[in-house]
This record gives sequence, C-alpha cells and structure tokens, in this order.
Amino acid sequence: MISKKLVSPSILSADFGNLHKEIDMLNNSCADWIHLDVMDGVFVPNISFGLPVVKAVSNLAVKPLDVHLMIVNPEKYAEKFCKAGASILTVQYEACVHLHGMIQQIKSLGMKAGISLNPHTPVSSVENIINDIDLLLIMSVNPGFGGQKFIPKSLDKIRQARELVTCSDSGALIEVDGGIYIENAEAIYSAGADVLVSGNAIFSASNPEKYIEKLKYI
Repeated sequence: MISKKLVSPSILSADFGNLHKEIDMLNNSCADWIHLDVMDGVFVPNISFGLPVVKAVSNLAVKPLDVHLMIVNPEKYAEKFCKAGASILTVQYEACVHLHGMIQQIKSLGMKAGISLNPHTPVSSVENIINDIDLLLIMSVNPGFGGQKFIPKSLDKIRQARELVTCSDSGALIEVDGGIYIENAEAIYSAGADVLVSGNAIFSASNPEKYIEKLKYI
C-alpha cells in the first residue's frame, strides 16, 4: 500500500498576529491543504476560532481549506462554513446523532465530507458509512489543545482504518492529527495514513516551509 502523502498544516499553532504572513508561507510551501480546527469549548475544553477566521483564511489561501469541527450540533453550521470557504468539512463521530444525514448535508453543499474519531472511538464505528465519506480522521491525541504527544496505540488504529477502507473499496482518505513530527511521520504513513496534520512542529520550526517538505517527502 502506498499512501498519498499529503500534508495539511494546522493553523491552530500559527501566529495570529501575523496571519497574512503565515498563510502566504503555506501558499508558497508544498502543503496540500490548510487545516483549521474549530473548537467551541463544549465538545472540547478549549475555544479556538470560528467563521470570521475561516473566512479570512479563505480570502488569503490558494489551497483547499480542511476544516475540522470539534463542536456540538455541527448540522447547524455546515452551510455557514461552506460559505466561509471550507472545501473539506469534517465532523466528530461522537457529536453527531444523525451521522448519515450530516454527511449527506455536507456533500449536498458541494464540500468533501469527513468523520473524525476520538482516541477511544473504535474504527468499527464507521463500518456502515465508510463508503459515504471522503475522509476518515484519526485523532492521535485527545482533541482540544495543540502540542500533545502522539498516542502510540494510534498506529494500530490507523492500520485498522486502512484495512476497512481497502476491504470496503472506499475512496476515503485517512488523515491523522496529533503529535506528528518528522521523527514519527514515516511510521504513520507506513501504517496507512494518507494525510498528516501537523501544527506545532511546523510553526515552531526555524524553516516551516522546509519542515513541510520533509514531512511530505520523508
């Protein structure tokens, strides 16, 4: 199995006082997408940013916006995030009562649809919907804050996700978010990941563009 090896830098770790400069850097880098973590302080114990920031990034970015909603009642906001510029909209499995309807709503708006699984949620939870989604996001840390350490057991979960996608003949990409650095990127790709989300490692690097390149071509 050969993964796609896409990189989606998370601006959660960016310098928001120089957001224009940070997005310009990502535009000029070999990053594939730009990842935006939207947190409401309810589903996760942190508040990040919302629609105005997504819209501002959309106005500056030349790459697809990979928006991850870590919020309750995501069905209320799908259309608004679409209008704000999201190309990919990922919702939390644990936050959706009517998951299939949520995915259909996202797709009807013209966006790619993703489902994210928290560390405690098994891959088997999405067996019945794997062929309806475009992206399966494996959280390799507990969501809410950047800079956490990668949970080693996540590698087994990525392998399980790859097996499910392959056996189901699904076109879903496998994305992994949390604690990703150059030191563990190869192992994560080898386990079956297609897309790596990295924030702190990229934006704290002395040369973020070079760091993205290394993540992508490791």
